[in-house]
Amino acid sequence: MSTPPTGLPASFGRRAEELLAGTDAALDRLFPGDDGSRQPVHTCYVPADLVTPGTAREWGEAALAAADAAGGLAVLAGSSGVEERLRQQVVRRTEQKLRTEPVEDLRLDLEDGFGERPDAEEDEVAVHAARTVAAMAVARHRQEGPQPAFAGIRFKCLEAATRDRGLRTLDLFVTTLVREGALAQAGVSEDGLPPGLVLTLPKVSAAPQVEVMAEACRELERALSLPAGRLRFEIQMETAPMILGADGICPIPAMLRAGEGRVTALHYGTYDYSASLGVAAEFQSMEHPVADHAKQVMQVAVAGTGVRLSDGSTNVLPVGEDAQRRAAWALHARLVRRSLERGFYQGWDLHAHQLPTRYLTNYAFYRRSFDSAAHRLKAYRDRSVPGIEAADVADEPATARALARFVHRGVLCGAVRETELETATGIGVPELFALAHPKAAAAALTTIPLTSRRQQR
Repeated sequence: MSTPPTGLPASFGRRAEELLAGTDAALDRLFPGDDGSRQPVHTCYVPADLVTPGTAREWGEAALAAADAAGGLAVLAGSSGVEERLRQQVVRRTEQKLRTEPVEDLRLDLEDGFGERPDAEEDEVAVHAARTVAAMAVARHRQEGPQPAFAGIRFKCLEAATRDRGLRTLDLFVTTLVREGALAQAGVSEDGLPPGLVLTLPKVSAAPQVEVMAEACRELERALSLPAGRLRFEIQMETAPMILGADGICPIPAMLRAGEGRVTALHYGTYDYSASLGVAAEFQSMEHPVADHAKQVMQVAVAGTGVRLSDGSTNVLPVGEDAQRRAAWALHARLVRRSLERGFYQGWDLHAHQLPTRYLTNYAFYRRSFDSAAHRLKAYRDRSVPGIEAADVADEPATARALARFVHRGVLCGAVRETELETATGIGVPELFALAHPKAAAAALTTIPLTSRRQQR
């Protein structure tokens, strides 16, 4: 068989490789994709001096009591928009969740929720916060009651007025964790830091602030003999210059580069951001147009980078009379569902009474589409199996990856059981992970097992 004639010289392939080598390397470095590890469905903020190792259990008990007072989780599910066909399984999963892991991510707040206090008092609370986070991680390791999978502090921002205070609090917290060695002694971690440690840098406005935070992490790693890159942090988006800088450019990509791979997430700050744009207090909301614009910019800026997103909070808490609670729960459920539909899989909860609608809505979101997604995944998988007839859905690889990521999130958050996945699709969790996150799966083959990777971040 003769070779068809071509116009490009045989050497052009090598020339293309030479010209695009830098581009290939940059794309791999800057857009590695999500690593497929567990992302919490929420972050709960509590003033640091009020947190104890029993806080998560207390929140779960308070959530169940509030739901019981409203007629039970089933009643609350109905008023939250959960379809009757899903209600029983969603309620069952939510009740179990509130008893076993009511808080997924707990932030001990030393910023707005803590306020301005004398330095000596904040020093003491920063050390207390480290010991509390260590105690929670040890208790979780020993399976001693409900404890969050993720925990850490929010310290004061790096603006001039609070810079020294924020850095000192960060230093005291991390140094106490490592040097007191509770986690190393308990066999939880060799480096003295909990697997689910989260550090939150608030009110970021410019890339140099992120650069300073990255340098502070390097200095702490050096001083405490931690592995390079061990300390990572999330950024709160609360100021207008983070969306549009003085030069007319969105600075988020520059911030991620300044973070040197340490930035794990961007969190939208509902009220600070809205106030900075002059929105009156009555109209500040997660669904205000200024909020949607900011979050869409964030979403585009981090797409493909592996940096995750969290929506903000509603300050309308279900703590009043019956009518007020019902309205607040309905609002919270609607806002959670709205965030999920727009690709924000995490949000903030400010009160224990918000937990029932957080989990009812999350589980319903994944259960609602699981049967269809599972059918399409099975059809996609079976296309490559000899003897299997053509499927009724012909999804492209990119769509199959999106379906797999959706189902994988459902598995990680507890909405979908692994046995359900295997029965409905013929796919186990490792194969689902490989389909959802092919880059991460390929890397995992030569690094760490899937079960370990889920506990990280």
